[in-house]
Amino acid sequence: MGNNKVKSPHVLIFPLPLQGPVNCMLKLAELLAINGLHVTFLNTDYIQNCLLKHTHVQSRFENYPGFRFETIPDGLHQHHPRTADKFVDITNGIEEVMRPLFIEMLTNGNLSSKSTKPVSFIISDGFYSFAADLAKDAGIPLVYFPTISPCAQWAFFCLPRLIDLAEVPFKEEDYDRKVSGVPGAENFLRQRDLPSYFRNTDLNHPIIQCILKEIQQIPRSQGLILNSSELIDGPMISQISTLCPNIYNIGPLHSLHKSILLSTQKASSHINSSNSLWEDDKSCMTWLDAQPQKSVIYISIGSLAVMTVDQLKELWHGIVNSGKRFLWALRPGSIAGEDDKYAIPPELSEATKERGCIVSWVFQEEVLAHPAIGLFLTHSGWNSTLESLVEGVPMICWPYFVDQQVNSRLVQEVWRVGIDLKDSCDRVTFEKAVREIMEDKKDEFESSASKIAKLAHQSVADQGGSARYNFNRLVEDIREMTQRTPAHD
Repeated sequence: MGNNKVKSPHVLIFPLPLQGPVNCMLKLAELLAINGLHVTFLNTDYIQNCLLKHTHVQSRFENYPGFRFETIPDGLHQHHPRTADKFVDITNGIEEVMRPLFIEMLTNGNLSSKSTKPVSFIISDGFYSFAADLAKDAGIPLVYFPTISPCAQWAFFCLPRLIDLAEVPFKEEDYDRKVSGVPGAENFLRQRDLPSYFRNTDLNHPIIQCILKEIQQIPRSQGLILNSSELIDGPMISQISTLCPNIYNIGPLHSLHKSILLSTQKASSHINSSNSLWEDDKSCMTWLDAQPQKSVIYISIGSLAVMTVDQLKELWHGIVNSGKRFLWALRPGSIAGEDDKYAIPPELSEATKERGCIVSWVFQEEVLAHPAIGLFLTHSGWNSTLESLVEGVPMICWPYFVDQQVNSRLVQEVWRVGIDLKDSCDRVTFEKAVREIMEDKKDEFESSASKIAKLAHQSVADQGGSARYNFNRLVEDIREMTQRTPAHD
């Protein structure tokens, strides 16, 4: 007798093996699991070990019977720093080790049609251009999820046009020249604001070639997930839709995640659970509790950026000279060379004891939501930028790579919620920017930040929120697409 029961889709989520994409996609994975979908989350061994060591991710996801983790080697030795300055090593590991193993898993292994629970839908990071052909050959619907900003993604799509217009590559003396090859951004993007890889003078550079492959493959998928909303990034999303008509704008995703967990009463124990690859230092929250409202600068250059000792000292001097209180998440491995080989000037050490708190890592969403935070000095990663926008915290942007150059320009010139300090690093500039945001133009920046925060909250609202609508549409489309896909034997 035939079984007419419709099986739940089995969604494979495959993030780039970095803190930002993993954090973002784990939130999406939980939302899909809440909706009754079976989810397999494919991490690298290294990432999974970090999560198991520093978070409660295993016990959290045990609440969802249809959820499981799978792992894959990344091709790097255990003590490899996996920082932005070594990103070519990461991409080599993806191409030489992860790619062939992933293909084997999906064609013959425990994710294939030969397994007891074959994958019926794939959500892949946009970086994995090879996923498009693999999904097509396997007859599996694929949606790409590049976790960078829509504006940066659009700039990636425009790379061939920029090359044709001779706006990429460019020389340092042309950094401040406006670009015309990114439609919709002509009024604010300069060459220095393009994604960091566009500064390569060699168009045959492996990363440039990866981007060119990626932008050819993404439009071949069944859809594109973006971590933003029309209210925040409408013009850029509209441009992307000319290439990818089926877009799911589900951002700010961390805010949507929290909203849905609250509404489904699954938030009691883990609404503020982190997905950190390092141990969160909770002591800073007690320190923040003792500080006046909007008096503290929170400083973090994220999970990948690396600074020199000289840059560290210039930044530190600038913050100390501003006279403001500060909380600094100084990540292990974020300083080039040996972290313990530099001498701290006495004036910095003394000022830090008086009005500073330095920890190794924090749960950033919780920190930015604290009423004592009045300014965020950030590397401008997209997750960090959205978290700051949602909480209405103005920013000083000191970008490092990928989409961060684009995001920092948006913060200053489009949303007007901060100051972009890309390509500069001196104590006078840092101090001036702090004083401008926290003193001279305090009301102006706080007003702009409040307006953007309201738009972000509207996007994830229960009634009429575009992120909630698009997420529900994504879930329904996954069900519908997998039902249309021929059943595996």
